[in-house]
Amino acid sequence: MDLLQDIVSRNAFLLTFEVRLFWLVAFIYGTGCFFLLLYIIFRSGHLGKASHAILWTGITLHTGLIILRTFEGGRAPFQTLYESLSWFAWSATITYLFVSRRWKDVYLPGFFVTLISVGACMYALLSRSPDVKPLSPPLQSYWFEWHVTLAFLSYAVFVVSFAVEMSCLILKPFLKRGMAQDFGLSLDGLDEFRGTAVRLVLFGFPLLTFCIFSGAAWANEAWGRYWSWDPKETWSLITWTVFAVYLHSMAIPSMRGLPASLFNILGFICMMMTFLGVNWLAKLLGIPSLHVYAV
Repeated sequence: MDLLQDIVSRNAFLLTFEVRLFWLVAFIYGTGCFFLLLYIIFRSGHLGKASHAILWTGITLHTGLIILRTFEGGRAPFQTLYESLSWFAWSATITYLFVSRRWKDVYLPGFFVTLISVGACMYALLSRSPDVKPLSPPLQSYWFEWHVTLAFLSYAVFVVSFAVEMSCLILKPFLKRGMAQDFGLSLDGLDEFRGTAVRLVLFGFPLLTFCIFSGAAWANEAWGRYWSWDPKETWSLITWTVFAVYLHSMAIPSMRGLPASLFNILGFICMMMTFLGVNWLAKLLGIPSLHVYAV
């Protein structure tokens, strides 16, 4: 009995420490987002650099948090929605920081990325249970780590691509008037910068493709069929189709401007619908879904 109490007490302590650490990570991301907002207002590169230093601190702590969660659960830390939101925020932020090393004095996309990451962290902390749960039977598969890791990697890439696309759309009319050079871009360099969004989708699209195929293989292993038009399966196919149209539109000169940008933004919206919206929709409308266990 004493041994059992010791184990329960230790697990409770670890969970409490982990939640407090997650709050600290969310606060650091929020601080980085605030510095990026100040950068937008005052157009100071020093504020942009400071925001990146803050975000790297947050990523370091968040990495430790994920390792702790893995130790607690004895499994990959993205079974529940609480864990998935944490992983999503971590992967989006670290992808942005890694990609942004190719840019000089361009920090505007970071505001969109960190805003999304902070939102994911707060959603997890304020509305989801942090309890560590054993791996459910459908997830006890070789495909679990591969499928989910590649899915979130593609999501992270699409988030950064969306942030770049939004930055280009916002800055372009100002640059045409000879304004907004303080954001590190010129009108001549805008197309080259926008090319980053295209290259990110070119990288993420095969990942999403493999994610769908691996999910079908996993579904056949777990439920005896490759495809059942489950809401999450359907929305993942919609997301794949929208990004396929985006890549195709970039190859057509007449669509390479605003129409292509809108498809990229629509792809991001569909991706968020696949990640989160399906859960709400299935519960709200009572639609049967084999993926609702992730909520």
